[in-house]
Amino acid sequence: MITAKFRFEKGRCSAFAVSGHAMFADFGQDIVCASVSSALQLTVNGITEVLKLPADIWVAENEISLSLSGQRHPAADPMLSAFYLQMQLLAEDYPNHIQLITSEV
Repeated sequence: MITAKFRFEKGRCSAFAVSGHAMFADFGQDIVCASVSSALQLTVNGITEVLKLPADIWVAENEISLSLSGQRHPAADPMLSAFYLQMQLLAEDYPNHIQLITSEV
């Protein structure tokens, strides 16, 4: 199962961590993993490469996290909101393969 954890500060997403594998289909055929990976890469690259915002990123096998802690970056809000929405919709469509966890700090 893919686990996506989102941290919100004052109603705005400030960090996320995504880990695991959907196990929806065989490697290379898993549309759930492909959907999550694509949305994840778009968000991380949009924030760091397009918007050029500083972010703490950690990558390991089947795990990635991004944090904007320390200072607020309003330009990242639409990217993070869109990613959260996409993950919500995917979790609704594939509840046995994606788990969403949110926390407010």
